[in-house]
Amino acid sequence: MTRRNSSLGFFGLFGRSEDLRRLDAALRSVDLHPALVPEGVKLTIVNLMKDHWPDAEPPPEAYAPLAGLFAYCAVGPEAFAAVNGTDRVNDVEARIEHALDGNGGIDAQLVLLALHARLMHPEIIARFELSVE
Repeated sequence: MTRRNSSLGFFGLFGRSEDLRRLDAALRSVDLHPALVPEGVKLTIVNLMKDHWPDAEPPPEAYAPLAGLFAYCAVGPEAFAAVNGTDRVNDVEARIEHALDGNGGIDAQLVLLALHARLMHPEIIARFELSVE
């Protein structure tokens, strides 16, 4: 199966690709407006997803957990908990700890992306002792 490329659209003439629309919807569902995430970062997220699911398109249900993790990194625990609840915060924090324990995977890549894109909330940086070095 040939992998489709993502498309941002062009002056409203051509629409955004399905993967970017799904990511935008998933970001909205966790109360992070997609306009607050640069297009290059969103393209990187969908490309990481395609790398994680190399034989097929990422399943639609895969977008929400990844958007939740990224939103938590961007807005911090308090704002994320206010909308998504403490259970979701605990889940995301456990995923970050698991990723930072050297287990890597797409969660670690998303944390690193948020950090390098300077979208990581300062409280998250301090709590997990993150650095770019």
